[in-house]
Amino acid sequence: MSKVKLFSGENIPLEMHKVRIVQKLNLPPVEDRLAAMKEAGNNTFLLHNRDVFMDMLTDSGVNAMSDNQLAAMMMADDAYAGSETFNRLHSKLKEIFGMEFFLPAHQGRAAEHIIAKTFVKPGDVVAMNFHFTTTKAHITECGGRVEELVSDEGINTTSRCLFKGNMDLNKLTDCIARNQGHMAFIRMEAGTNLIGGQPVSLQNFRDVTKIAKDNGILTVLDASLLQDNLHFIKTREEACADMSIREITRAIADCFDIVYFSARKLGFARGGGICTRDAALSESMKELVPMFEGFLTYGGMSVREMEAITVGLEETMDEDIINQGPMFIEFMTNELVKRGIPVVTPAGGLGCHLNAREFLPQLNDHQYPAGALAAAIYIASGVRGMERGTLSEQREPDGTEPIAAMELVRLALPRRVFTLSQVMYAVDRIDWLFRNRHLIGGLRWVEEPKVLRFFFGRLEADGDWQERLASAFRRDFGDSL
Repeated sequence: MSKVKLFSGENIPLEMHKVRIVQKLNLPPVEDRLAAMKEAGNNTFLLHNRDVFMDMLTDSGVNAMSDNQLAAMMMADDAYAGSETFNRLHSKLKEIFGMEFFLPAHQGRAAEHIIAKTFVKPGDVVAMNFHFTTTKAHITECGGRVEELVSDEGINTTSRCLFKGNMDLNKLTDCIARNQGHMAFIRMEAGTNLIGGQPVSLQNFRDVTKIAKDNGILTVLDASLLQDNLHFIKTREEACADMSIREITRAIADCFDIVYFSARKLGFARGGGICTRDAALSESMKELVPMFEGFLTYGGMSVREMEAITVGLEETMDEDIINQGPMFIEFMTNELVKRGIPVVTPAGGLGCHLNAREFLPQLNDHQYPAGALAAAIYIASGVRGMERGTLSEQREPDGTEPIAAMELVRLALPRRVFTLSQVMYAVDRIDWLFRNRHLIGGLRWVEEPKVLRFFFGRLEADGDWQERLASAFRRDFGDSL
């Protein structure tokens, strides 16, 4: 796809696939969108999908499958134990990652649960380039804590840095020195979710894990967003330009003791698991799989999904397949930049990320600008995005509220799901919203869960700003949806 040029000179990503099955969408009128958002407690997770036009909440479990994946699902061996489906998946993971042992789990956070329960003790520290919500929750539940060591460029929303997910090596050395004997492991996220899907370079993976090995510290890779990161290493890291995607994948895996993943992202299907080349590490985690997930040859996954994952992992080794997502994201990001709309740059993986602090400078952090902007986007467009800011944090034991390093609204672009015209619709509505941003107010809690509050907590608007926003939409768009 990246080698195709248009005679017109336009830079438009070209899909290297064709659409053969479609699903009808519904775009409710703005009044219905306002009512749906209120009913959902201003939490986009609580919207009914029937009320959503474009679901850009996540790329998790909603990517389009290929024809070969769907065909493979018919081959599934549904034996409870000793399934040949498991053997095929295990063999593919061993081929790609070069790791002998595989423990299945029903999704990425289940793998995180097993890893945290095995290796984290009260008082332990887990160093990360940046945390992910469920990862941090599992670690703190076990009595550990997280230290984020991402490079300073990582939290600079507007940047030219090509690998903003890199871990700062000086911060890592200092962290190890301060926490001697209490380092549970070092976790790297290949595609740093909460700072805009920003990638990590192969060189940084190598540097971080060398420091870890020199200090006898376990290393763990979250490979859920690996496919986007592979594309960025291939296209942005000069030393890797001549490497194949398969070679880059193996080079990354060779750095780590444990690789875990959510196949809802990596593999285009629903599942996950933990890979390691060390028998003792595998044995230390193995007993938790049948206790919390399922037997060792399915781990809570549907065998049909496991067959699809096996094919999806092989397809991930094809640059023409994995570059579609990042190129669509870059296109959407550039279109918003043209309109002066604040977004995270350079474009990363997973989705386009709006900078809510700059979009809504009238709001303070305790008014949850990213949450308010996500609600406003839905009212203006029917597009469901996700808040990735202070709402996604959780309160400290003393009740204080940590303020997120970044206030982002993530507009995920699931792989091979949306067309460019749909992307341009979202850009158009966000452009209108930016011109009317003065109308947007904040949110306040009505029901606040103690853990992972962003999933199912409820909020209400400060004042009547949502009604005024809907009225402005109707004034400007007339009878249009």
